Amino acid sequence: MIHPNASENFTVRSLFIIGPDKKVKLIITYPASTGRNFVEVLRVVDSLQLTAQYSVATPADWKDGEDVIVVPAISTADAIKKFDKGVTEVKPYLRYTPQPNK
Repeated sequence: MIHPNASENFTVRSLFIIGPDKKVKLIITYPASTGRNFVEVLRVVDSLQLTAQYSVATPADWKDGEDVIVVPAISTADAIKKFDKGVTEVKPYLRYTPQPNK
C-alpha cells in the first residue's frame, strides 16, 4: 500500500489479521516513518481469541489477565450463572467479570 502523498517507493506499513472464518478482524496502518507497536499486536490477538471464545469484550488498554466486560446481549442473571468468578455491575449495560480463561 502506498500513501497517496508519498513517494511511489515509500510504502505504508499495514497489518491485517484474518480469523479462522476468513474474515478480516483487524487492520492497522502505520506511516513508514512510524514504528510498529508489537506489544499492541499481541494484545489484540489475545483479545480476539478471548472474545471469540467467550461472551465478553475487552476494554481500552486491556491486558491479558485483567477484568473483561460482559457483552450487553447477556442478561445480568445469565451472566451470573455463566461466569462463576462473579460479575460486577457498574450500570445495567456495563458489567465486568474476571477474565474467564484465567
